[in-house]
Amino acid sequence: MSDPNLALLMLGLFIFIIMLGFPIAFTLMAMGVAFGYYAYFTPDQSFFDNRVFYLLSQNTFSVMNSDILVAIPLFLFMGYMIERSNILDKLFLSLQVAFRRVPGAMAIAALVTCALFATATGIVGAVVTLMGLLAFPAMLKANYDQRISAGVICAGGTLGILIPPSIMLIVYGATAGVSVVKLYAAALIPGFLLAGLYIAYVVTLAIMKPKLMPKLPRDQADMPFGQVVLLLFKAFVPLAVLIMSVLGAILFGLATPSEAAAIGALGSVILAAAYGAMSWPKLREAVYLTARTTAMVCYLFIGSWLFSSIFSYLGGESVIKEFVLSMNLNTITFLLMSQVIIFLLGWPLEWSEIIIIFVPIFLPLLPLFDVDPLFFGILVAMNLQTSFLTPPMAMSAYYLKGVAPPHVLLASIFKGCLPFVSMVFVAMAAMYIFPEVVYWLPGVLYSR
Repeated sequence: MSDPNLALLMLGLFIFIIMLGFPIAFTLMAMGVAFGYYAYFTPDQSFFDNRVFYLLSQNTFSVMNSDILVAIPLFLFMGYMIERSNILDKLFLSLQVAFRRVPGAMAIAALVTCALFATATGIVGAVVTLMGLLAFPAMLKANYDQRISAGVICAGGTLGILIPPSIMLIVYGATAGVSVVKLYAAALIPGFLLAGLYIAYVVTLAIMKPKLMPKLPRDQADMPFGQVVLLLFKAFVPLAVLIMSVLGAILFGLATPSEAAAIGALGSVILAAAYGAMSWPKLREAVYLTARTTAMVCYLFIGSWLFSSIFSYLGGESVIKEFVLSMNLNTITFLLMSQVIIFLLGWPLEWSEIIIIFVPIFLPLLPLFDVDPLFFGILVAMNLQTSFLTPPMAMSAYYLKGVAPPHVLLASIFKGCLPFVSMVFVAMAAMYIFPEVVYWLPGVLYSR
């Protein structure tokens, strides 16, 4: 039966329950089953004959049978193996020396290391934690400003959910029915644009206020060119080749995302072995973490699809559609409103819950405002960078605080993140004004 008021109660009750700290995936399933049982109830049926149980089993089968989602555990395994390959310290040192002539060399090296490592792993917490243990103390020891150092680590560590091969884009593609390959192509230039804005901000600040980021010590600055090339070849080139091979195979149609992810997973094992970091305990731990994270994502999909099906069946989707249409929005104001809502949702929720649960509420509205789901997805991915950087629930800041020296205050980390949040807004504004930033590469690669 259709009951829009019950649908709104369902949504409000769900938000209230997750704010109390209950597991989101199981809360979605419980709410979907409870309200669905009422929606499909007929007086003459036995308890388990209710259609909501059939819907639950069908949704579970659909998730487990999805070809797109096969790429998630493979990319996760690739990331966990690279994380354990002992490459990060070598990568940071080689980039630091390579940028030795540039103002703010250490901060730039940290940003590039974070971006490359985050792209390879896609796991924000792991990147920020490892860089917080390695690069953050080194930057403080070199008399870098505490807030700048914290902002660089936190902002750089979040780039992996935007720059391909991003797991978040796979999840959005499965949710919105958009080609993951086109999403990867569309996200590449915005991702590099944001990373470039971060680097430009650091270099400008280092030139204007050199005391915040002193030059490298003479013993590092005077390293012979041949030694610099050797360091880069040992640390930067293998990881960059692995990432570019995986991404290139996807973008140029040589392999599907799942096939490329399988090659990447194999490549990460070979890379770990090449660096002497391959062992049975590390392999077992990577497999365990992959299975755990994949199970979480799948349960979220199962719960959210059941929840959204019941929500739509009760008439909740039509209520939201009518409410938004009554506001007489145009395309720009609709995009601004939706992005503000997603920005606010990023305070209490992680990206996975926002993409799987709340983004589907906006998807039926996109055709009404002539918004391309591809463009909308890249905007959301860019916007979700802020969810890791804005207080009170800036998870990157908390990850860094967990491994930072005791004298580093959480307030200082928050202050260091805020300038990088403004760079995200600049990048989003550039996408609004120049949508070709998103469309150009997919158009070149897939115009036929």
